[in-house]
Amino acid sequence: MEALWIGGEWRAARDGGLREIHCPADGSLVATVSEAGPDDTADAIAAAREAFDAGPWPATVEAERAALLGRVAELIERDAADYARAESLDTGKRLVESEYDMADIANCLRYYAGIGGTEAGRVVETGRADAISRIVHEPVGVCALITPWNYPLLQTAWKVAPCLLAGNTFVLKPSELTPSTAILLMKTLAEAGLPSGVANLVLGAGPVAGPPLSEDPRVDLVSFTGGVASGSAIASVAARTVKRVALELGGKNPNVVFADADFETAVDFALTAVFLHSGQVCSAGARLVVEESLHDQFVAELVERARAIRLGGPFDEAAQAGPLISAAHRDKVEAYVKQALADGAVLRCGGERPADPGLVDGFYYRPTILDRCTSAMACVHEESFGPVLTVETFTTEDEAVSIANDTDYGLAGGVFTGNAGRAQRVAGRMRHGTVWINDFHPYVPQAEWGGMKRSGNGRELGLQGLDEYRETKHIWHNIDPKPQYWFPR
Repeated sequence: MEALWIGGEWRAARDGGLREIHCPADGSLVATVSEAGPDDTADAIAAAREAFDAGPWPATVEAERAALLGRVAELIERDAADYARAESLDTGKRLVESEYDMADIANCLRYYAGIGGTEAGRVVETGRADAISRIVHEPVGVCALITPWNYPLLQTAWKVAPCLLAGNTFVLKPSELTPSTAILLMKTLAEAGLPSGVANLVLGAGPVAGPPLSEDPRVDLVSFTGGVASGSAIASVAARTVKRVALELGGKNPNVVFADADFETAVDFALTAVFLHSGQVCSAGARLVVEESLHDQFVAELVERARAIRLGGPFDEAAQAGPLISAAHRDKVEAYVKQALADGAVLRCGGERPADPGLVDGFYYRPTILDRCTSAMACVHEESFGPVLTVETFTTEDEAVSIANDTDYGLAGGVFTGNAGRAQRVAGRMRHGTVWINDFHPYVPQAEWGGMKRSGNGRELGLQGLDEYRETKHIWHNIDPKPQYWFPR
């Protein structure tokens, strides 16, 4: 049984319980873990507070903190097979996807290791001869890091790496459904030489283990990735003690395809955009916005290829997509599709559980395409967070932009076109934190990650002055797009 990591020691929960972790692909038992209650979380906060106020980490020079991140990257690469297997067992995702994640995680850690010690602050002009004015950077303090179940270790690395580089201490609370790689990470951080108390881990459901992370005045910052309702509640509670808050709350991401796009490339990326990891991706291209003149041909090809996607467990090398995370989540996706059909959407494929005997013990749902959707339908605005694509059409560039921006979210989006000028115009007008041109899903740590509107405020974290009043957008332009054929032709 795995336990909690608090103050550099493994220990059982004082006021929590136990949880069995089951693989979503077949229901097999993965692990039994000790879950924290509020008192356990308070203990972890106290350990992080002590390590920040009296420990060596905040005073360690940034170059040495960066070197530790480099060692962590090396250790994760050394143990990549163990990490990837643990990730796949927890999430049900295909092993090859988890292996790609491990490479991204090592790259993320190395990126922050590479920039460590390169910024020494700056001197600013005072207008006086008898004074010197310097801008310096200092750690925030104790950080609460709350991560989701879809990319457990990658999302953790995105938070932990900059947190540690800046000299902070932290309490990590991963999703209760996917704790295994967080447990491995604590062991790796200790092996790399991180001082006791800097990293702390509490496991458990948010409503039980999580409240002190946003309520406790000893916590200086809360970083949360998850749903809007939970993020809003966390921000509200954190405001009582004026904590810094970074939120990444998902998206309803448009993928705009013009008739002059390379057909085969656009179809291939449209499939990957929505069906990678069975659609359980915050940046999934779950809204296809296609030019009307291209609609029939494009959707027919999508449907044919989506029907051929083979479902299977993490270690089935012939599988192209895996299960959903839980029975409850599959129920949610089924209800979403049922409502869409009631609202007038046309089911082109999927919309059901597979009947294959080898899949009945897992939480599988067939890749689904809902055609002829409109802005009046809930399915266009609400996240399914599953393998479900909605299809809308447009006739003009202005209409395409209007449809793409017709969402409460603003996380990511894509535009496919052979016209370079149109690509830049549309990308510039889309109100989304990341816009890919002739591509979908690539991430580079140098570009950060964050969204506009209800997708969160992560990029605005703690900023003052000019940046307080402007959005930051990352535009990625693939200048030589080609099909990837992640899914069958």
